Amino acid sequence: MDDLAGFLRTRRARVDPAAVGVATDSRRRVAGLRREEVAHLSGVSVDYYVRLEQGRATQPSEQVLDALARVLGLDETERGHLCRLAQRRRSPKVPGGRVRPELLRVLDLVGETPALIMDHRLDVLAGNRLARLLHGRPIPGLNTARHIFLEEAGHGLYADWEKCTLDVVGHLRLAAGKYPEDPRLASLIGELAMGSERFRRLWARADVRARTHGRKAYRHPLVGLLELHQENFALPDESGMELLVLSAAPGSPTEDGLRLLAGLGDDADVRPVEASRQADGPGGVHTPSH
Repeated sequence: MDDLAGFLRTRRARVDPAAVGVATDSRRRVAGLRREEVAHLSGVSVDYYVRLEQGRATQPSEQVLDALARVLGLDETERGHLCRLAQRRRSPKVPGGRVRPELLRVLDLVGETPALIMDHRLDVLAGNRLARLLHGRPIPGLNTARHIFLEEAGHGLYADWEKCTLDVVGHLRLAAGKYPEDPRLASLIGELAMGSERFRRLWARADVRARTHGRKAYRHPLVGLLELHQENFALPDESGMELLVLSAAPGSPTEDGLRLLAGLGDDADVRPVEASRQADGPGGVHTPSH
């Protein structure tokens, strides 16, 4: 699903030659750096770098990876991704398993703000009552990547839709680098590529993102704009799961909005108007899971 050669090509294409001291003129037709320029700046032979981009050289040293990361201007997340792609000996075991009952109790204790548990494929494995009301649909079966790219209801729910798409593709790129032999992840990526032109364009950029916290805005059809803060907590095991908690600033309109949301009955129709016209569509009427 991901490879070192493709990542290197996309990274050098985005480097401004002038920023790394490479003189250019009006006759230059190459976007970013040439292969020989990356090789020279990194202190490796042109032949070796070409073999890296062609997938014919394996197991580059830490020194070579450090030099490439420096020349290509990689951030910490991108450098980690580069190392995983370059030093892959055998694929790690694909994480899986059920959500522990103790974690479900934690979700129930977080009663005043939406909270959910998600895996590396962006499958939502569990969520509290406010998470279900926020999304306007049952949590089992919800995949946020599908919701954002393929479902009309999801497009309307996320106020910062374009930014959300960048985060999703960056996350899935990281997951593909960690678990290249996960068939369910490969199937999801293929489904998104088939169904969304924007996903195809973003995936071709090979950007990676690791979002641990930040603003997440929702445009809820009944309570309006909710400007929440998202915190991601990686669970301390090999499950690949994260606990996501969405909170509102004290005294803010969003805090009032969450109170209104909490006051809705579990059978409230919280779908966007477009989706509510499709009784059996992906934004169907919410049925409480318990």
